[in-house]
Amino acid sequence: MDMASQTEPTSEISGVNLTPAAADRVRQFMAREGGIGLRIDVRRTGCSGWAYEVDIAREADDTDHVFEDEGVKVVVSDKAMGMVSGTTVDFVHEGLVREFRFRNPNVVGECGCGESFTVA
Repeated sequence: MDMASQTEPTSEISGVNLTPAAADRVRQFMAREGGIGLRIDVRRTGCSGWAYEVDIAREADDTDHVFEDEGVKVVVSDKAMGMVSGTTVDFVHEGLVREFRFRNPNVVGECGCGESFTVA
């Protein structure tokens, strides 16, 4: 996958944090499906260029960045790290909507529907 210059690592990498609600949701998934924590990645898509991919981490590769917050491991691929460094992941339940939401300081634009984002 061609990531162009948008995947260049930031000069100072900081972790990815979870709110208590996000950590609880990850623990619920892990209780049902196993795994070692939450995996965060990105893929090219949409009108703004990038979308988050969230899954249960089954393992961490040598190139992955692993953080722990709220007692939950967060595994971030090397290709995504420069785009998600400093992000806080929250889990919201509003009406029928249940989803992870990202407060990402690297985002400079989002598409109107909120499905994709652009980084500097």
